[in-house]
Amino acid sequence: MAARAEIGAQEGPRAQRSWLCRDDFDRERLLDMEHRIAPARRRTFAILFVAILAVGHWLGWWPLLFLLPAAAFFACADRLLPHARRPELLMFAAWVGSELTIAGAVILQGGARISAIAWLAIPVITLPTRFSMRGVVAGVAIASVLVLVVGFANDADAVTDNPQLVVAPLALVLCVAVLSVPMMRSEIEHRNDAVIDGLTGMLNRKALAVRTHELELQSEVSGEPVGVIVCDLDHFKLVNDGHGHAVGDIVLREAAYLMRKHLRAFDLAYRLGGEEFLVLLPGSDVAKTAELAERLRTGIAGQRLADGVTVTVSLGVGASKRGERFDYERVFHEADEALYRAKRAGRDRVELAAPAASELSAAA
Repeated sequence: MAARAEIGAQEGPRAQRSWLCRDDFDRERLLDMEHRIAPARRRTFAILFVAILAVGHWLGWWPLLFLLPAAAFFACADRLLPHARRPELLMFAAWVGSELTIAGAVILQGGARISAIAWLAIPVITLPTRFSMRGVVAGVAIASVLVLVVGFANDADAVTDNPQLVVAPLALVLCVAVLSVPMMRSEIEHRNDAVIDGLTGMLNRKALAVRTHELELQSEVSGEPVGVIVCDLDHFKLVNDGHGHAVGDIVLREAAYLMRKHLRAFDLAYRLGGEEFLVLLPGSDVAKTAELAERLRTGIAGQRLADGVTVTVSLGVGASKRGERFDYERVFHEADEALYRAKRAGRDRVELAAPAASELSAAA
């Protein structure tokens, strides 16, 4: 049981894993990078649009056939991202779309005979910043295949006579990937030390501060609610006093593992310190947040953990309203007060923040 919990704490439950994300940290890093890249991507589209308008009289207007659909696709992906069960798959699809857009434009413009074929290497730069090694390998393979397709689509004889037309861009794609991976691995290792709780494998307060700021900004655009659950293991001091701190640490790891089993792919769990945890639920209103809180409570209560120890958990629930900006400090304070009411009422229970309870009653 202890070994299972340790593995689960480090890697996350299989229900949250995909071939692109191994655990919560991979997904958190991916979402963080997407939030950073999105504004730059919009500015890039704006620059390209202005450039096409400036030279359209000589070049022609056909590039708009690729630029406008690509911009619309990314805008749609950004809107769907908060609701996606596997956001990494949506983001990888958007990445593939950008490569296909470049490939189509280069084919229409002349294929391997023009230097623009090397543009297929540009999106490869972003692969290691977002995805695991599987994603990098898949992306490089797709980019390489597109180089060959672009090269042979217009004039296969020219490529056969002069292989450097495709060899050079292929080498560029591979070199960009090879150089980007170790630099990103170094960044990941340092960031992992900074934002991951060493005992439970959960994200820590530093990661929480970054994520809540992003959700506050995101809620202004999407209007989606954000749920907050604050939970505390009941009478945990008795576990440490009666069984020792080593057993207490294992209990914390196993409780964290059981908690994460019930979360969706884009829900994130944090250890605030000691035996206190917090869960962020993007897109969840009061009712959904309360429902998950009850599943967390029943999923932990009665489970035999390290040394046969059983624990219960008290939970406080808060959520922002749909259509309003998410104010983390306010919602957290409300959920934290609800947690203390749950403790005073006998523990092993879920309590709603006062505004959340009123909203739920009004909806009912």
